[in-house]
Amino acid sequence: MNVEARQIDRKSNTNLSIIDCDIHPKSSLEDLRPYMSNRWWDYAMTYGARSHHGYVKGFPYPKAQPLASRRDSWPPDGGLPASNYEFMREQYLDCYGIDFAVMNPLSPTGQGEQNDEYSAALAFAANEFQLNHWNKLDPRMKASLIVPYEDPDASRAEIRKRAGDKRFAHVLMLTRTSELMGRRRYWPIYEATCEAGLPLGVHVFGYSGRAASNTGWPSFYIEEMTEHANACQAQVVSLITEGVFEAFPQLKMVFIEGGFGWMPSLAHRLDRNWKRMRSSLPHLKRAPSEYMHDHFWVTTQPMEEPENGAHLADIMEAIGFDRILFSSDYPHWDFDDPFVALPASLGKERCEQIYSGNAKALYGFA
Repeated sequence: MNVEARQIDRKSNTNLSIIDCDIHPKSSLEDLRPYMSNRWWDYAMTYGARSHHGYVKGFPYPKAQPLASRRDSWPPDGGLPASNYEFMREQYLDCYGIDFAVMNPLSPTGQGEQNDEYSAALAFAANEFQLNHWNKLDPRMKASLIVPYEDPDASRAEIRKRAGDKRFAHVLMLTRTSELMGRRRYWPIYEATCEAGLPLGVHVFGYSGRAASNTGWPSFYIEEMTEHANACQAQVVSLITEGVFEAFPQLKMVFIEGGFGWMPSLAHRLDRNWKRMRSSLPHLKRAPSEYMHDHFWVTTQPMEEPENGAHLADIMEAIGFDRILFSSDYPHWDFDDPFVALPASLGKERCEQIYSGNAKALYGFA
């Protein structure tokens, strides 16, 4: 449906409040130049990126969908999808009447760089660009606080530098870290995140230097996409069993773009194994499923959609309707249209909760 039709459709949805917890505005390295020192700009021009990855062949998105974007998201000025504010505002933000949108930039951000200092410099620049370009143009667009997560001390410093700035929605990490996220090397990030009173967003992808699967590199893009759920599960298990939430009881985590159908079965399996082997985890005071419910939120895109709609409702209920946040993944090819993303069978109250109520409660948007 084109923009004009969506604007007409909007009239029938005037009471629908929408907070999108995952959009991907695009920037270039040149956009970050004003926020980089001469040292790091010269480094970027001379040496470029060296990510934690050893077996990348080709672009990590389907060739049929350049930059993983909708065919209609390329702006008329010839720029990249979601790089032109006016076009994005018309096509998405205003067209759907978005109340707030959380930006989750994926590159260039420095996350996953081999050179920790360069990673920190790019993360700083990406944060500045979000504030001084996107948020300045439209305060509805909330920034992610990007951190060079493989350098926890530098990450903690960046978080403390931004603490109290309401333009940031959450701290941002990616799912494929060099080590599992429960490991103590990452705890300084959690400490600073709690100090700042922010949630921690964990978006899929990232450069760990390891394959997504336990037995090697996948052959097909469909494997890459499906195995995002595996990465999310491994991180959830690590965070719980390593005692992160006993050490940081205020920590709230949002897993973004990894689906959520895996959560109930993971909770059941964890609880069952914990009952048999809890002596190995004396630091856990509660069942794993309780930590899952109290500390984790998930976004809707991509959403597992069984043919029987009642099964989707069952999954959501098992997770908790108060733990599910709406996301569109704009401008990517698997974008979810806010007007039709949630089945009407969920009921008005639950749809409103997912579309905006839960995000307002979590992020404090007003």
